[in-house]
Amino acid sequence: MTSGPGDAPVSPPAGSGAGPAVSRPEFDALFATLRTWGRWAAADRGAWNRVTPDRVRQATALVRSGTVVPLARPWDTAPGPDNHKPALHHMSDLGDVEAPEPATYKDFIGVDYHGKAVSHLDALSHVAYRGQLYDGRAAQEWVDAGGARFGAVSALGPLVTRGVLLDLPTVLGVAWLEPGRAVHAADVVAAERALGVTAGEGDAVLLRSGGLRRRRERGAWDTGAASAGLHVDAMPLLAERGIALLGGDGDSDVRPSPVDGVHSPVHALALAAMGVPLLDNLDLEALSAASAETGRYAFLLVVAPLNIPGGTGSPVSPVAVL
Repeated sequence: MTSGPGDAPVSPPAGSGAGPAVSRPEFDALFATLRTWGRWAAADRGAWNRVTPDRVRQATALVRSGTVVPLARPWDTAPGPDNHKPALHHMSDLGDVEAPEPATYKDFIGVDYHGKAVSHLDALSHVAYRGQLYDGRAAQEWVDAGGARFGAVSALGPLVTRGVLLDLPTVLGVAWLEPGRAVHAADVVAAERALGVTAGEGDAVLLRSGGLRRRRERGAWDTGAASAGLHVDAMPLLAERGIALLGGDGDSDVRPSPVDGVHSPVHALALAAMGVPLLDNLDLEALSAASAETGRYAFLLVVAPLNIPGGTGSPVSPVAVL
């Protein structure tokens, strides 16, 4: 039995792994239940419509010390089992002179960021389920070689709201969750109770599994095959809370997937059903330490994606402000 800050001891849930299994008909029924299609006039902003100017002002009131905690991973140019599409970085100018002075040094970056190594934001156009994007838009009609004409990252703009850290390893008294460990609705509730925070309307929920710490201490592994993350049974709770953004130090999905024939069921539910953008591959280790030190697991979160018309997402470098 382990304890979290400010609350009674919390027992780890019995069992582990990605189960229980969910059949495709069960998943389809859940998808239909969680759909928010037709709810908002600005449909391509999805659940981000919940974040009003009043909610932004309330989030800024959380700032006390002014400590800024970066949440992005380093730009990863090294191939590995969890980085099949390494980012690019090379120098394009090594001291050429702009006569008579100064000498200049320039570089180039490039990335296929929808993977397991780059911190990025998934816009609503990133995932379709059964051929449909969020709001019931036919994917083939709205996304083509020129990009997305619905649900693009440019429709979201800068994202500023209250962030909530669900630090499962801290609650359970472990260094990290082992790959394949599913986080269920009961885990979410237990973590909130232990950490003294509750996710609410318009919030960004960030799940720490400790996977990045595990990688640093034990080495990389194929996170596409095995990673800790949310089970689909946690999604009704998050939908009920009315969250506006979901993310973590993985890509939110537990792997292997518990749903037959659906590789990324949490992606499908969040993006295509609920209209909730996703933050993938964050570094939450410094935030975990800062939250433990202060006893505060709610903070101002600022995410500024690149303004890419038609983009299905963007690399990001989010910050938490305490």
